[in-house]
Amino acid sequence: MRCVAFDIGETLVCDDRHWGSWADWLGVPRHTVSALVGAVVAQGRDNADALRLIRPGLDIAAEYAAREAAGRGEHLGESDLYDDVRPTLRALRERGLRVVVAGNQTVRAGELLRALELPVDALATSGEWGVAKPADRFWQRLVELAEVRAPAEILYIGDHPSRDTFPAAAAGLRTAHLRRGPWGHYWAPDPAVRRAATWSIDTLQDVLTLPLETPVGE
Repeated sequence: MRCVAFDIGETLVCDDRHWGSWADWLGVPRHTVSALVGAVVAQGRDNADALRLIRPGLDIAAEYAAREAAGRGEHLGESDLYDDVRPTLRALRERGLRVVVAGNQTVRAGELLRALELPVDALATSGEWGVAKPADRFWQRLVELAEVRAPAEILYIGDHPSRDTFPAAAAGLRTAHLRRGPWGHYWAPDPAVRRAATWSIDTLQDVLTLPLETPVGE
Protein backbone atom coordinates (compact mmCIF):
# COMPACT_ATOMS: atom_id res chain seq x y z
CA MET A 1 0.00 0.00 0.00
CA ARG A 2 1.44 3.35 -0.99
CA CYS A 3 -1.50 5.74 -0.65
CA VAL A 4 -4.45 6.18 1.70
CA ALA A 5 -7.29 8.24 0.24
CA PHE A 6 -10.23 9.68 2.14
CA ASP A 7 -13.79 10.62 1.29
CA ILE A 8 -14.89 13.95 2.81
CA GLY A 9 -18.50 14.14 4.08
CA GLU A 10 -19.08 11.97 7.17
CA THR A 11 -15.54 10.64 6.83
CA LEU A 12 -13.44 13.68 7.63
CA VAL A 13 -16.20 16.25 8.13
CA CYS A 14 -19.37 16.01 10.21
CA ASP A 15 -22.34 17.07 8.08
CA ASP A 16 -24.39 18.57 10.92
CA ARG A 17 -23.62 22.15 9.92
CA HIS A 18 -24.26 21.35 6.25
CA TRP A 19 -27.75 19.96 6.76
CA GLY A 20 -28.60 22.48 9.46
CA SER A 21 -27.75 25.36 7.13
CA TRP A 22 -29.99 23.91 4.43
CA ALA A 23 -32.86 23.61 6.91
CA ASP A 24 -32.41 27.24 7.90
CA TRP A 25 -32.26 28.33 4.27
CA LEU A 26 -35.40 26.42 3.31
CA GLY A 27 -37.24 27.61 6.40
CA VAL A 28 -37.97 24.26 8.02
CA PRO A 29 -36.97 22.78 11.39
CA ARG A 30 -33.56 21.11 11.38
CA HIS A 31 -35.14 17.89 12.60
CA THR A 32 -37.24 17.81 9.41
CA VAL A 33 -34.17 17.75 7.20
CA SER A 34 -32.46 15.17 9.43
CA ALA A 35 -35.50 12.90 9.28
CA LEU A 36 -35.81 13.23 5.50
CA VAL A 37 -32.09 12.52 5.01
CA GLY A 38 -32.63 9.36 7.02
CA ALA A 39 -35.58 8.42 4.85
CA VAL A 40 -33.71 8.79 1.56
CA VAL A 41 -30.71 6.93 3.02
CA ALA A 42 -32.96 3.98 3.85
CA GLN A 43 -34.33 4.06 0.30
CA GLY A 44 -30.85 4.18 -1.27
CA ARG A 45 -31.56 7.55 -2.90
CA ASP A 46 -29.34 10.58 -3.44
CA ASN A 47 -29.09 12.70 -0.30
CA ALA A 48 -30.13 15.82 -2.26
CA ASP A 49 -33.52 14.16 -2.66
CA ALA A 50 -34.17 15.06 0.98
CA LEU A 51 -34.10 18.74 0.01
CA ARG A 52 -36.31 18.14 -3.02
CA LEU A 53 -38.92 16.54 -0.77
CA ILE A 54 -39.14 19.91 0.97
CA ARG A 55 -39.05 21.95 -2.22
CA PRO A 56 -39.94 19.85 -5.29
CA GLY A 57 -37.87 20.63 -8.36
CA LEU A 58 -35.16 22.36 -6.34
CA ASP A 59 -32.09 23.20 -8.46
CA ILE A 60 -29.25 22.48 -6.03
CA ALA A 61 -26.54 24.32 -7.99
CA ALA A 62 -28.71 27.42 -8.40
CA GLU A 63 -29.61 27.33 -4.73
CA TYR A 64 -25.94 27.12 -3.73
CA ALA A 65 -25.32 30.24 -5.81
CA ALA A 66 -28.26 32.03 -4.21
CA ARG A 67 -26.98 31.19 -0.75
CA GLU A 68 -23.52 32.51 -1.59
CA ALA A 69 -25.02 35.73 -2.96
CA ALA A 70 -27.00 36.14 0.25
CA GLY A 71 -23.93 35.66 2.41
CA ARG A 72 -25.20 32.29 3.64
CA GLY A 73 -22.95 30.03 1.63
CA GLU A 74 -20.86 27.02 2.54
CA HIS A 75 -18.70 27.09 5.63
CA LEU A 76 -16.17 24.60 6.99
CA GLY A 77 -14.13 25.16 10.11
CA GLU A 78 -11.97 23.20 12.49
CA SER A 79 -15.02 22.33 14.60
CA ASP A 80 -16.54 20.48 11.63
CA LEU A 81 -13.70 17.94 11.54
CA TYR A 82 -14.07 14.70 13.45
CA ASP A 83 -11.62 14.45 16.35
CA ASP A 84 -9.70 11.53 14.84
CA VAL A 85 -8.96 13.28 11.53
CA ARG A 86 -5.74 15.18 12.17
CA PRO A 87 -4.06 12.52 14.34
CA THR A 88 -4.79 9.80 11.76
CA LEU A 89 -3.69 11.80 8.74
CA ARG A 90 -0.50 12.83 10.50
CA ALA A 91 0.32 9.29 11.63
CA LEU A 92 -0.16 7.88 8.12
CA ARG A 93 2.18 10.46 6.62
CA GLU A 94 4.76 9.70 9.30
CA ARG A 95 4.70 6.10 8.08
CA GLY A 96 5.74 7.32 4.67
CA LEU A 97 2.35 6.77 3.01
CA ARG A 98 0.95 9.29 0.56
CA VAL A 99 -2.28 10.74 2.00
CA VAL A 100 -4.89 12.31 -0.25
CA VAL A 101 -8.48 13.53 0.05
CA ALA A 102 -11.01 13.25 -2.77
CA GLY A 103 -14.78 13.35 -2.47
CA ASN A 104 -18.03 14.65 -3.89
CA GLN A 105 -17.92 18.28 -2.88
CA THR A 106 -18.15 21.69 -4.48
CA VAL A 107 -15.28 23.87 -5.66
CA ARG A 108 -15.95 26.12 -2.68
CA ALA A 109 -15.68 23.17 -0.27
CA GLY A 110 -12.27 22.41 -1.72
CA GLU A 111 -11.14 25.98 -1.00
CA LEU A 112 -12.44 25.78 2.56
CA LEU A 113 -10.76 22.44 3.20
CA ARG A 114 -7.42 23.71 1.93
CA ALA A 115 -7.71 26.66 4.29
CA LEU A 116 -7.75 24.18 7.19
CA GLU A 117 -4.24 23.05 6.18
CA LEU A 118 -4.84 19.37 6.80
CA PRO A 119 -1.71 17.17 6.94
CA VAL A 120 -2.27 15.68 3.46
CA ASP A 121 -0.26 15.49 0.26
CA ALA A 122 -3.12 16.39 -2.09
CA LEU A 123 -6.80 17.31 -2.00
CA ALA A 124 -9.43 17.49 -4.72
CA THR A 125 -13.21 17.66 -5.03
CA SER A 126 -15.62 16.45 -7.67
CA GLY A 127 -16.56 20.06 -8.38
CA GLU A 128 -12.95 20.81 -9.30
CA TRP A 129 -12.62 17.69 -11.44
CA GLY A 130 -15.97 18.03 -13.16
CA VAL A 131 -16.81 14.43 -12.38
CA ALA A 132 -18.35 12.83 -9.29
CA LYS A 133 -18.45 9.43 -7.66
CA PRO A 134 -19.36 6.78 -8.60
CA ALA A 135 -18.29 7.56 -12.19
CA ASP A 136 -15.28 5.62 -13.49
CA ARG A 137 -13.49 8.83 -14.43
CA PHE A 138 -13.51 9.95 -10.79
CA TRP A 139 -11.51 6.88 -9.82
CA GLN A 140 -9.13 7.39 -12.73
CA ARG A 141 -8.49 10.91 -11.50
CA LEU A 142 -7.95 9.58 -7.98
CA VAL A 143 -5.34 7.09 -9.19
CA GLU A 144 -3.53 9.98 -10.88
CA LEU A 145 -3.73 12.05 -7.68
CA ALA A 146 -2.39 9.13 -5.66
CA GLU A 147 0.72 8.81 -7.86
CA VAL A 148 0.81 5.03 -7.63
CA ARG A 149 1.69 2.31 -10.10
CA ALA A 150 -1.61 0.44 -9.74
CA PRO A 151 -5.04 1.07 -8.17
CA ALA A 152 -4.47 -1.77 -5.69
CA GLU A 153 -1.81 0.36 -4.02
CA ILE A 154 -4.55 2.72 -2.80
CA LEU A 155 -6.80 2.26 0.21
CA TYR A 156 -9.97 4.34 -0.14
CA ILE A 157 -11.91 5.11 3.04
CA GLY A 158 -15.53 6.22 2.96
CA ASP A 159 -18.93 5.78 4.56
CA HIS A 160 -21.23 5.41 1.54
CA PRO A 161 -21.38 1.97 -0.14
CA SER A 162 -22.73 3.02 -3.54
CA ARG A 163 -20.44 6.06 -3.81
CA ASP A 164 -17.36 4.79 -2.02
CA THR A 165 -17.01 1.11 -1.24
CA PHE A 166 -18.60 -0.55 -4.28
CA PRO A 167 -17.22 1.69 -7.06
CA ALA A 168 -13.77 1.95 -5.48
CA ALA A 169 -13.54 -1.83 -5.24
CA ALA A 170 -14.75 -2.17 -8.84
CA ALA A 171 -11.98 0.23 -9.90
CA GLY A 172 -9.39 -2.03 -8.29
CA LEU A 173 -8.73 -0.06 -5.11
CA ARG A 174 -8.68 -1.57 -1.66
CA THR A 175 -11.45 -0.20 0.53
CA ALA A 176 -12.36 0.45 4.14
CA HIS A 177 -16.03 1.04 4.89
CA LEU A 178 -16.36 3.51 7.76
CA ARG A 179 -19.22 3.10 10.23
CA ARG A 180 -19.86 6.82 10.62
CA GLY A 181 -22.78 9.08 9.74
CA PRO A 182 -26.20 7.88 8.56
CA TRP A 183 -24.91 5.98 5.52
CA GLY A 184 -22.05 4.34 7.36
CA HIS A 185 -24.19 3.19 10.26
CA TYR A 186 -27.13 2.09 8.16
CA TRP A 187 -25.10 -0.13 5.83
CA ALA A 188 -22.35 -1.30 8.19
CA PRO A 189 -23.90 -4.75 8.84
CA ASP A 190 -24.97 -5.32 5.22
CA PRO A 191 -23.37 -8.55 3.93
CA ALA A 192 -22.78 -7.08 0.46
CA VAL A 193 -20.91 -4.13 1.95
CA ARG A 194 -18.77 -6.37 4.13
CA ARG A 195 -17.94 -8.57 1.15
CA ALA A 196 -16.98 -5.61 -1.02
CA ALA A 197 -14.87 -3.86 1.63
CA THR A 198 -11.32 -4.99 2.25
CA TRP A 199 -11.86 -3.87 5.83
CA SER A 200 -14.71 -2.49 7.96
CA ILE A 201 -13.75 0.14 10.53
CA ASP A 202 -15.48 2.14 13.27
CA THR A 203 -13.07 5.09 13.51
CA LEU A 204 -10.33 6.54 11.34
CA GLN A 205 -7.76 5.54 13.93
CA ASP A 206 -8.68 1.91 13.23
CA VAL A 207 -6.83 2.43 9.94
CA LEU A 208 -3.58 2.60 11.90
CA THR A 209 -4.05 -1.02 13.00
CA LEU A 210 -4.39 -2.33 9.42
CA PRO A 211 -1.48 -4.02 7.60
CA LEU A 212 -1.02 -1.11 5.21
CA GLU A 213 2.67 -1.72 4.63
CA THR A 214 2.05 -5.23 3.26
CA PRO A 215 3.33 -5.24 -0.36
CA VAL A 216 0.66 -5.64 -3.02
CA GLY A 217 0.33 -9.28 -4.02
CA GLU A 218 1.79 -10.68 -0.81
